[in-house]
Amino acid sequence: MKLHVTVLFLFSVISQYSFSQPAEKWDLKKCVDYAWANNISVRQASLQKDMAQLNLQQSKLARNPSLGLNTSLNYSSGRNQDPTSFSLTTVGYLVNNYSLQSSVNLFNWFTQKNTIESNEWALKASNEGFEKAKNDLALNIAVAYLQILLSREQINLAKAKIAQTQAQLESTRKQVAAGKLPELNNVNIEAALASDSSSLITAQTSEQQSVLQMKALLNLDAASPFDVVMPPVDLIPIESLADLQPDAVYQLAISSMPQQKADEYNLKSAQKSVDVARASRYPTISLFGSLGSAYNNKAQQIKSATPLNVPIGTVTVGASQYNVFPSSPLYSYTFEKIGYFNQLNQNFRQSIGIGVNIPITNGGVLKTNWSRAQLNVKQVELQKENNSLSLKQDIYKAYTDAVAAVQKFNANKKAVESSQKAYDYAMKRYDIGLLSIYDLIAAQTSLQQAKSQLLYAQYDYVFKMKLLEFYKGQGLKL
Repeated sequence: MKLHVTVLFLFSVISQYSFSQPAEKWDLKKCVDYAWANNISVRQASLQKDMAQLNLQQSKLARNPSLGLNTSLNYSSGRNQDPTSFSLTTVGYLVNNYSLQSSVNLFNWFTQKNTIESNEWALKASNEGFEKAKNDLALNIAVAYLQILLSREQINLAKAKIAQTQAQLESTRKQVAAGKLPELNNVNIEAALASDSSSLITAQTSEQQSVLQMKALLNLDAASPFDVVMPPVDLIPIESLADLQPDAVYQLAISSMPQQKADEYNLKSAQKSVDVARASRYPTISLFGSLGSAYNNKAQQIKSATPLNVPIGTVTVGASQYNVFPSSPLYSYTFEKIGYFNQLNQNFRQSIGIGVNIPITNGGVLKTNWSRAQLNVKQVELQKENNSLSLKQDIYKAYTDAVAAVQKFNANKKAVESSQKAYDYAMKRYDIGLLSIYDLIAAQTSLQQAKSQLLYAQYDYVFKMKLLEFYKGQGLKL
């Protein structure tokens, strides 16, 4: 009696814990949509896509002329050349330089054009990689969703088993009280009830773990309330195997699956990279120009000039001495510093020219880069071939597994029918005292196992068929 009360108490506590926090019910579509927006793996794939977009934008902007402004402020002393007057001086001075420079490529063997095209293909590959991440996540969400449904079904099955055992216990108690059965039967059924309660706890724990796994995929807090819609597994739409033949599914998948599209785009991007590496080995022609000016804090200019009429010597003619004056007057100068902006205006300079860059020898870097790009194309081709082969193997395996799942499901249905009949007969014989309690419990356990295996087989069958539909490009629907 104490064992029975203890079992009922545990069952009550578990039930209250399981249903104490009602939560909004999520269907599969809501789970997938939320995961696409919040799952870390998908967000990382989105960042990769954004980075590819930036690479493409940068390669397009590289076609525009470059423009840069440089300025410097420095002090020089000792014997050096004045950067404004270009005369030698030994006086220390402070110089402020300005330079505006620009250049543009005129011809580079289509390096920029091929770089842009390579990045365009790389962006498309990144977009497909993002879609693949979403597809993989959706598939994992579907698996977790079905696992929750299976765990809930296992809980319902365990509860039904407990109710059945409790009914047997009440019936047995009456028969024991009437003297038809020994007291040992009560103890055995109470032990069976405890075992059934343990199975319920195991099923509820499995369900909680499945919910935690789903929350992790959704990037939900583990403590937040969460529940899912429970569509009857019998009503989940499934295509017939005749419409999911592996050859036809593979032909659809090879042209629609994101991984295969990404492989194709990566190959085209790699081929364009070969053109870029080859073009870098040839001369490039560019146009350049610059504007500049400078300020020197020691620079001076003439402020005023005073003419001087002084003799530069004497000459004696006969007995008379005469002063000699220059043919043009001499001047006495006063100086002043040149203003900052006046100097910038006076020292303004311009230049323009055409440059040709001819790579001759650079340690074999350019040739090695070209060879490396060619090898990368072969590597991408092999990866593309390997992914296609893996896809085909996965589809054929999924089809084989689906066929086996159908057969196993049908066999388990027959097993449940047989076990149910055996249990019904056993119960009738037990009620009239023709069967021992051990045989009854054995029949009941056999029926429970058959029902449990049927549930596993049914959900396994649904998942295998949904996997084939996924490869066919129909998405995931429950």
